[in-house]
Amino acid sequence: MSNIVAIVGRPNVGKSTFFNRLIQRREAIVDAVSGVTRDRHYGKSDWNGKEFSLVDTGGYVRGSDDVFEAEIDKQVELAIEEADAIIFMVDVETGVTGMDEDVARLLRKVDKPVFLAVNKVDNNKRAEDAVEFYALGLGDYYTIASINGSGTGDLLDALVEVLPEKEEATPTEELPRFAVVGRPNAGKSSFINALIGEDRYIVTDIAGTTRDAIDTKYNRFGFEFNLVDTAGIRRKSKVKEDLEFYSVMRSIRAIEHCDVCLLVLDATRGFDGQVQNIFWLAERNRKGIVILVNKWDLIEKDNKTTKAFENAIRKEIEPFTDVPIVFISVLNKQRIFKAIETAVDVYKNRSKKIKTSKLNEVLLPIIENYPPPAYKGKFVKIKYIMQLPTPQPQFAFFCNLPQYVREPYKRFLENSLREHFDFNGVPVSVYMRKK
Repeated sequence: MSNIVAIVGRPNVGKSTFFNRLIQRREAIVDAVSGVTRDRHYGKSDWNGKEFSLVDTGGYVRGSDDVFEAEIDKQVELAIEEADAIIFMVDVETGVTGMDEDVARLLRKVDKPVFLAVNKVDNNKRAEDAVEFYALGLGDYYTIASINGSGTGDLLDALVEVLPEKEEATPTEELPRFAVVGRPNAGKSSFINALIGEDRYIVTDIAGTTRDAIDTKYNRFGFEFNLVDTAGIRRKSKVKEDLEFYSVMRSIRAIEHCDVCLLVLDATRGFDGQVQNIFWLAERNRKGIVILVNKWDLIEKDNKTTKAFENAIRKEIEPFTDVPIVFISVLNKQRIFKAIETAVDVYKNRSKKIKTSKLNEVLLPIIENYPPPAYKGKFVKIKYIMQLPTPQPQFAFFCNLPQYVREPYKRFLENSLREHFDFNGVPVSVYMRKK
């Protein structure tokens, strides 16, 4: 089971800045709804060798106080339910506000580790001002400055201490695990029902009825694997936003616990921001990926529609474009078994082991013809290649000056690997090592 850490608090206290610092990249996932703008972020981070998934719960920017408080309560409650630990962020500049007190009231009731982070503390005067946050009744606090990272080390030290150890997969779990992920209402439940040939009531009207991903063993037509279903959410118009947030948190667990992600998207909505973020979450976790474009029967088509749709998706997922895209209609049972065949192929690609002798025989002549560009007058010589003993494809290239090999050349090496050895649908990692 993965560790999930939720960052909660009212808007504009610095949650996103803190989040971006932890995942070491800038990300903003914006979902625009009339009258409401909200950022929803999720990514991976690690500290002292312990990995965890991070969720920034975001917040509403405008709306009446009553609506605001009701919505942020729902958001925080969902975060509390799914997370293993919670970072509650407040702002020393504005001091304790009514909304801070509302969130604190919810957090005092939970039996999970809560870390109170007082942000924007970048001098001694502000450190003294932070004392007022004892009034929230959450015990000791951590003073941090998200903008420059001051104080975050102490907070993260305490955080990873309380996170449970990740359970190791037992040796008996040999069946591949395929997770069906995507937005609500994309057809995930129907896809699984069509595959197993029966209606399983794994969809409910109540967010949170199914706490964990449900496994379904599939053993038909020569295929055997576990389907990890994250489809236990049906959209209800009044709580659409909260359910999507909840589905993201459940998808994080499912993605981290699977071998291949079947990313189902609604053809009528396209490859939108929410779907893209689930895609990149799977890619960052180095999982196999198959993109399933569902409801293809609802699209008006000519002989160029499929290619145009596929090209649009590939443009959004650059540079990782070597991903299979299958156009399906669950309702008409079109190409759903093709989807499974493709997922099995991707699983085999992810598990593929290439002999060291074969790697060197194929790639060294290519490297000799196209060596790494000289950098600062230094010439890099790659002498030896091997595949690392990891669950997903990772390759070490041994050379004299690994620090001088730039990203474009690493991509060239990755593309050469893909060209000669089939890694369709699988992220490939290239490392330069001192020989």
